[in-house]
Amino acid sequence: MKFLVYWLCVSLISNSFLALGSCRALAKERLPNVVFIFCDNLGNGDIHCFNPETKHRTPNLDQLATEGMKLTSFYSASGVCTPSRAALMSGCYPRRIGMHISYEGHSVLKPVDKRGLNPEETTIAKVLKRAGYATACFGKWHLGDQHPFLPLQNGFDRYLGIPYSEDMMEGVDPNRPWPPLPYMKDNAVVEAPVDASKLTSELTQASVEFIKSNRDRPFFLYFPLPSPHAPIVPNDEFDGKSKAGAYGDFVVQTDDSCGQILTALREAGLDSNTIVIFSADNGPEAYAYARDAKFDHWSAYPLRGLKRDIYEGGHRVPTMIKWPGVT
Repeated sequence: MKFLVYWLCVSLISNSFLALGSCRALAKERLPNVVFIFCDNLGNGDIHCFNPETKHRTPNLDQLATEGMKLTSFYSASGVCTPSRAALMSGCYPRRIGMHISYEGHSVLKPVDKRGLNPEETTIAKVLKRAGYATACFGKWHLGDQHPFLPLQNGFDRYLGIPYSEDMMEGVDPNRPWPPLPYMKDNAVVEAPVDASKLTSELTQASVEFIKSNRDRPFFLYFPLPSPHAPIVPNDEFDGKSKAGAYGDFVVQTDDSCGQILTALREAGLDSNTIVIFSADNGPEAYAYARDAKFDHWSAYPLRGLKRDIYEGGHRVPTMIKWPGVT
């Protein structure tokens, strides 16, 4: 039951903020900002401070661990995307809110799915918004791509990103007539199909701008990075930055994105009053696990199993929390 910590701690924190926001004695004190960085399919062994044998360097995340708390026995609510994210947003077991399977019985939601996160549910974004927080989600949502289920209907003021995974797109499976993967701003599609090679960098920039524009009020930035989920498309500047092929390069770019967020907080003078949480939705995909002559990289190190598995490698994810003066 250790994985209960995954969403329970976030729910407790968010409700504590709501109580603090109603205290007159604290009316003149600024509530702490919350930045939640949530990677997609990142393995326990992909971060250097969790795996000294890794074939790539993650200096920004290593620094986050040094300045905060590294959680070495932290469990997601599921070994796949949708249930894990539903638990994080709602504080509920995925099955309790009907988010453990898709409408057709798949393990995650598919494009144009009839199911999604019920807008009547209480989410961490709604709780923090009621406490006076600016709220934004920049990244992969995967809790329903139809209008009632999108981020703006679930407590977020702003949304930029993709509604489901990049490998669920037109032409991937001839037996599934999926539409082009949309790139969305708030409730509108701005591009279809999305250019996956630019996605990580554009979402990172949007997050940095959100921090800058909300430096004078408390904010909740939910940054569900679509990397290092397939397709493996790191920017050219990260080509060859690791010894684990394109996948390792993509992890290096992910670390760089996190570094930009941390730098933006410092430059805005918000570092000392911001809770930064870094985690992942589940374990790595099979392509990242290759302990072979080509990569010699064990993405789930030192755990057995992968994404979708009931073994440790599917649920136990690298997690860090930085809250200066607290953790």
